[in-house]
Amino acid sequence: MFLSQTRRAIRPAFTRAIRLAQGPKWLTTEQKQIVKSTIPALEQHGVEITTLFYKRMLEAHPELKNIFNTAHQATGEQPNALAHAVWAYAVNIDHPEALASAVSRIGHKHASLGVTADQYPIVGEHLLAAIKEVLGPAVTAPVADAWGAAYQELADIFINFERNLYEQNQKTPGGWKGWRKFFISKKVTESDEIISFHLTPVDKDALPPYKPGQFLSVRCYVPELESYQPRQYSLSDSPTPDHFRISVKREFASGPRPAGRISNVLHESLPVGAELDVSMPFGDFILDVNATNPVVLISGGVGLTPMMSMLKTIIQQQGQARQVVFIHAARNGRVHAMKQDLTRITADHQSISRIVFYEEATENDKKGVDYDYTGRVDLAKIQEEVIIPDADYYICGPQPFMKTQSKSLESLGVSPERIHMEVFGSPSD
Repeated sequence: MFLSQTRRAIRPAFTRAIRLAQGPKWLTTEQKQIVKSTIPALEQHGVEITTLFYKRMLEAHPELKNIFNTAHQATGEQPNALAHAVWAYAVNIDHPEALASAVSRIGHKHASLGVTADQYPIVGEHLLAAIKEVLGPAVTAPVADAWGAAYQELADIFINFERNLYEQNQKTPGGWKGWRKFFISKKVTESDEIISFHLTPVDKDALPPYKPGQFLSVRCYVPELESYQPRQYSLSDSPTPDHFRISVKREFASGPRPAGRISNVLHESLPVGAELDVSMPFGDFILDVNATNPVVLISGGVGLTPMMSMLKTIIQQQGQARQVVFIHAARNGRVHAMKQDLTRITADHQSISRIVFYEEATENDKKGVDYDYTGRVDLAKIQEEVIIPDADYYICGPQPFMKTQSKSLESLGVSPERIHMEVFGSPSD
């Protein structure tokens, strides 16, 4: 089942990263106590610290703007996420194994961006400087030393974890490290908001296999920012030998949130033939393709992209042998991407069923054909079709959607260990 494979994939890699990080600079018991004593200050001033950190670091090292998402900086998502991560590390300083899932998720993203070991001292320098500036006299020499050692411990864990990912990928047939040039070989309109991009390597060499649920980092040069801007997009198809497929939602401006810079460039400015930098596939939100137990896929909006990769891979590798329930939520048929693909798949495979919710169906949407229920996803309403013995549940979509569905599953008796979620963007809680 998926959980056991996840533990085989994440836990040993994380344990190995901790073991390699151990050395003469390993935190002492006294330093751990000092770090824990700063938890209230981190709760109160964490975002102030991380906001100052990013400002300091990017001013001193503008080349790092090629790595960070400027939109997440502008909205405060990135400082909030980092503040939470620093706080979580302090809380779990005695039990770093509790951070295994977070380190794996963040480490996969770092590797997709090409983060290198020599960048960690830069981060440490400016993070510790920001802590000192915000907390002032409270940062005594012992506190500074403790946090310096704590940061080094965590940095070493990440460095070792990411080194392992790089080594694995370079051993993979067709694999590479860093960025590889691809060109857009095809653009397919999937809905009013989503376009699928077929990405073919410029060198036409072999592509590596990937696991359903993984993502790519894609980056474009943005002249007005004088830097590259990377974004992560889930692979939305089963593996093919000559191209990758991602499906990108065009993000429009909404209130204080600006329009998606890269999604709009991809939709409007890059024609077929345009080149992009692309990373290897990464990510630990993956389906165990060797398992045979039932699978329930629950998606909201563009969150269906990794689910379509999982669904198509199951069909290719297992035919009709594995039961799949595909639950999807969309506002209406105009923004329901890959609707025809899903309808065709369920018609061709008796073991696969779909349940679609439209929040605000239009007059052109046909109930029973395009969708099944009006309103938001209500798992209690369909629990007879959803609650299946031994099933694993995969959820992807906006964070409020994922929280709602995971809580609903637990209330219906599903073990949390059987619920797996993909986190898009920068989680703040």
